[in-house]
Amino acid sequence: MIRLLTLALLTTSLTLASAADLKFGVVDMSKAFSEFHKTKKAAEDFKGNVDKAQKEMNDRWAVYKNLMNDMQKLKKEASDPIMTPDARAKKAAEFEEKGKELRTLEQEIGEQQNRRSSQLKQEDVQIRRGIYDEILVVVRDKAKVEGYDFIFDKSGMSLSTVPVLIYYKDAVDITDQIVVELNKAAEASPAPAAPAATE
Repeated sequence: MIRLLTLALLTTSLTLASAADLKFGVVDMSKAFSEFHKTKKAAEDFKGNVDKAQKEMNDRWAVYKNLMNDMQKLKKEASDPIMTPDARAKKAAEFEEKGKELRTLEQEIGEQQNRRSSQLKQEDVQIRRGIYDEILVVVRDKAKVEGYDFIFDKSGMSLSTVPVLIYYKDAVDITDQIVVELNKAAEASPAPAAPAATE
């Protein structure tokens, strides 16, 4: 037991001694994500998909509203005392049929909303993951080239919503360098040609 304790203390001492030789860096992944040129483009594309889904749902609700108006009209006609009993019975039967159609449509709309909402959430997660993966490649390459032993994300939060990295000393913040590296491709791409002047 004493030998194990001595070995543990010796290992800890050696670890602490060698820690002084390690090179630490920090990066704000949240800032890198928000300032990456691909994030803005992805957000615009995603908004287009959200708007498209919203239009689809609005169209479906418009059909629902028209069906509801038809039902109200049939209900009024079915209780009109001027109409013959047979005609009122016919309108009442049509009213019941429209009611079934309306309930089916309402269920379909609910299912479609849930399905589209789930698809959009999954798409958002995949987009974010893809962008973060690109950022991580740049961060790792930077760490290798400049000889960092550790790079920590200073924007990371724990499950209790407390920052994971509360304090750091002698660690270089490379966030701005990462943002510049990420946006090099966008700056290097040629600007679209101006339309030719017409006489």
